[in-house]
Amino acid sequence: MLIIGITGTIGAGKGTVVDYLTSQYGFKHYSVRKYLTELLQDQGIEPNRDHFTALANSLREKNNSPSFIIEELYRTASMHGDDAIIESIRTLGEIDKLRTLDNFILLAVDAEQSLRYQRVFARNSETDAIGYEKFKSDEEREMKSSNPNNQNLADCIALADYTIFNNDGLTELHEAIDRIIEKITKVNKIKDSR
Repeated sequence: MLIIGITGTIGAGKGTVVDYLTSQYGFKHYSVRKYLTELLQDQGIEPNRDHFTALANSLREKNNSPSFIIEELYRTASMHGDDAIIESIRTLGEIDKLRTLDNFILLAVDAEQSLRYQRVFARNSETDAIGYEKFKSDEEREMKSSNPNNQNLADCIALADYTIFNNDGLTELHEAIDRIIEKITKVNKIKDSR
């Protein structure tokens, strides 16, 4: 069972990477956003970025585990046993926990900030209907933290095994993913032959 953890900046194309890996390579997707959305809806709270962040931080702190959410998603994934994507990795504790697994790869997705905002604005989802200043402040809040329970995207991205800079089109993104999967497959074949 291969686990690909995906981290990256807001609007970089993490969801597009997930869609390609699930449709072309058969990965199963386990989403932090979906997990948090369900919990917020159960509490009658509107699912938006501020509420996602507050709930995620609270769950990690309450359970005394910076990797709590990822552990929950991994537990579900491991019951199925298929190759899986866990998206979106946002704390160093989540990476530390997943690095204890035999077949874990961390993939980061990034792009120019103005392009990412255009993508977020174009998605036109209820959680993405924000102005550019709010977009920048949300990103700034999530990029760095000394609290292990809070988002620390900059350090997560720095620890990635592979990074995709998604500034071009869909064809280039798919080609970059294909190259990474080819590399992962070669490494796993070498491991298996030992």
